[in-house]
Amino acid sequence: MAKKKAKGVTRKGRVSAAEAERLKKIREQAQRDFPADPNRPRPATRGIGAKIRAAREGQGLTWYAVAKAAGIPNPATVRDIEYGRDTKLSSIEAIAVALGLELDLVEVDV
Repeated sequence: MAKKKAKGVTRKGRVSAAEAERLKKIREQAQRDFPADPNRPRPATRGIGAKIRAAREGQGLTWYAVAKAAGIPNPATVRDIEYGRDTKLSSIEAIAVALGLELDLVEVDV
């Protein structure tokens, strides 16, 4: 008789306090062993990207959900806008509409 192949591990019920503590220590050790890259790209902190991110997070939406609502086939487009990367104005406009935002041009003093 052939052995059944495990599809994955799932937990049933609540985790005990001891088990939760053990898992916490494993996570902390993994973070020490594999620290985050300090040079990795970060989301924009100001401008259109930051406003779109704030609106998306405020509505509890994922990049995928926003892209789908905006009719954009690739959720990475939403991420790219939030990270301040160059993109099409039509993509920004579609995402703004999907989030209930309005784009507006304003004059600035030069």
